[in-house]
Amino acid sequence: MNVDGALASGRAAAEARMRDTVRLYTQAEDTFDRPSGTTVPGAQSTLYSGKARVKAISASTGEETAAGEREIVLREYEVHLPWSTTLPGGTRVVPGARVEVTDSPDLRMVGLVLWVTGVSFSDQATAWRIRTEDRS
Repeated sequence: MNVDGALASGRAAAEARMRDTVRLYTQAEDTFDRPSGTTVPGAQSTLYSGKARVKAISASTGEETAAGEREIVLREYEVHLPWSTTLPGGTRVVPGARVEVTDSPDLRMVGLVLWVTGVSFSDQATAWRIRTEDRS
């Protein structure tokens, strides 16, 4: 089997394991509405919506860090999208974009929002891998 054939088989196998559904999006900065005293979330732009595989990178408990006045635990995840995924208008995924799990066989993951920390590219990969962290 040649390299292209092996990659096609590997990509098909990787997609078969993508049982979660996610939405990859960017969000503009929040604004503060003085009259109401509330924070208004920034506008969201969806870059991708579809199948994925979301997996914890390690079984560690995560890194504790301070955010504002509260402690949060950062847990790393890797999100696999189909290798053939294209984004609108040549958009690139950059740190700060978000991935929301919209459906999963593991119902505890539904609603999980992950923050993109890095993206990998390779012509010989079986899936497009996006490194993320859970900031809850």
